[in-house]
Amino acid sequence: MTDLFARTDNARRNLLPRDGIVEYYGPIFGEAEADYYLGSLQNDIAWHHDEAVILGKRITTKRQVAWYADAAYSYTYSKVTKTALHWTPLLLALKKQVEMNCGETFNSCLLNLYQDGSEGMAWHSDAEKDLVRNGTIGSVSFGAARKFAFKHKQTKATVSQVLEHGSLLTMRGTTQTHWLHSLPKSKKVSSARINLTFRKIRQPDA
Repeated sequence: MTDLFARTDNARRNLLPRDGIVEYYGPIFGEAEADYYLGSLQNDIAWHHDEAVILGKRITTKRQVAWYADAAYSYTYSKVTKTALHWTPLLLALKKQVEMNCGETFNSCLLNLYQDGSEGMAWHSDAEKDLVRNGTIGSVSFGAARKFAFKHKQTKATVSQVLEHGSLLTMRGTTQTHWLHSLPKSKKVSSARINLTFRKIRQPDA
């Protein structure tokens, strides 16, 4: 596994060796601003425990999620369908900042709340039929720094990046087709992390 901890002020480079584009921008918010967003998101978002259907059984996860968008778009993953809530002013402000930094536009956002390192995310790819194929995903992190890992579906090569408080990472092109990603659990992490993944959902008439 290659761990990419260092960040320089040089031009961003692709963290993946092949078959996709992942760029880490580092923190795009100052510490005080990031602290403000972390607290506001914890209190103002309509969090609920995520659900998934595994081997025919519906389970509830420790991780909490929320789904917001331009309209009441449906999004199905892990065999459970969610209907989006309308943007809050706070989320619209964050969306604008992300779009300005990465040069993309988004119409939806899936938020994840991890209370500590005992909560994580198993290997998966964001390639559901509801998402625009090969669309960019802008991932913003607030709170505890956590390792974010990638694994190539064929070669099994792995790459990881520690996502800092207030940071932005983008996944572009064929990343979801060829790579899995995960948030490994860690006994060393004792504080909360919120992750916002800004996405392009396929609109019903598209």
